[in-house]
Amino acid sequence: MKNKAVFLAGPTAGGKSALALALAERAGGVIINADSMQVYRELRVVTARPSPEEEARVPHRLYGYRAASDVSSAAAWSADATAALTEAWAAGRLPIVIGGSGLYLRTLLYGIAPIPDVPADLRQSVRSRMATEGPEALHRELTKLDPETAVKLTPGDRQRIARALEVALATGEPLSAWQRRPPEGGLLPGIDALLLVLAPPRDVLYERCDRRLAQMMAEGGLAEIRAFLAANPPPDVPLRRALAVPEFSRHLAGELGFDEALRLAQTATRQYAKRQMTWFRHQFSDWPSGDEQFLKRLLSEKFPFIRF
Repeated sequence: MKNKAVFLAGPTAGGKSALALALAERAGGVIINADSMQVYRELRVVTARPSPEEEARVPHRLYGYRAASDVSSAAAWSADATAALTEAWAAGRLPIVIGGSGLYLRTLLYGIAPIPDVPADLRQSVRSRMATEGPEALHRELTKLDPETAVKLTPGDRQRIARALEVALATGEPLSAWQRRPPEGGLLPGIDALLLVLAPPRDVLYERCDRRLAQMMAEGGLAEIRAFLAANPPPDVPLRRALAVPEFSRHLAGELGFDEALRLAQTATRQYAKRQMTWFRHQFSDWPSGDEQFLKRLLSEKFPFIRF
C-alpha cells in the first residue's frame, strides 16, 4: 500500500462514510477525516461524525481531535493529514481520506499559497477587536487594506474578515495578493492516488439530507447544541456555523418553534449540499464522479482483491 491512497469527496449526507467504512474493512484501510467540522470534539451527532461503534471497526484519524476553540485551518489540517497518511503507509494500511471540505482536500493534494504565519499577539488583538467593535467595523477597515477580498465577504463573516485583516496587518500585503502566488506543497504527483467524487442523484441526496437531520435531532442533536451553547463558545468559532446550529440556537432562544427550526435547517442543508456539488464539478472536474455503485466498480478495478 506504500504511496497508494483513496480520496473520496462528496456532499453532506451523500454516503461517503458508509462507502469508506466498507472499503476500509475490505482493504485494511485507515479512514482519515477531511471534514472541517468533524475535526472538533464537540457536536459529534450534529456534525455526523462516525459513531463509536463505527470507529471501533477500523482505524479512524483526525475526527474530534480539536476543541471548538482550537480553530483549524486548511494548512494546519493538511499537515496533520500528511502525518496520518505517513503513519498509515508505515503500518501497511490503505489511507482513505474522506470529506466534503473541498479546500482541505485541495490544499493537501495541490498545495496552498505560502501565506506567512500571523503572530499570536496580533491574532489575539484582531479577535478582541472583533468582539468589541463587531465584524462590520473590521470589514470597513478591510475594505481599505484589501478591497479585493472585502468585496467577496459579507460584513457578518467574522472568521474570514478576521483572517484577511490579520494577514494584511502582519505582512503589509493583502490576502488577495498572497493567494495569487503559486501554491506550495501538495502530495500530487508524488503519490498513487485514486480521486473520486460520490455524487448521488439530486432527489436522493436531498431526501437523505432531510431524513438525516430529523434523525439527528431525535438522537441527541438538540441536546448537543444546548450543551455546546451553555459552554458559551466565542461567537467566531466555526462550530457555531455548523449545519443546523444557527437554526436550533434560535429555537433554544425561544425565537423559533422546533418544526420551523427543523424546516429551516433542512433547507440550509440542501442548499449547502448543492453548493458543494457545484464546487466539486468546477474544482475537481477531472475526478471521476458518480453514485455509490459506479464508485464501487472503479474501486474494484483499482484494487482487484476487493469485492463489495
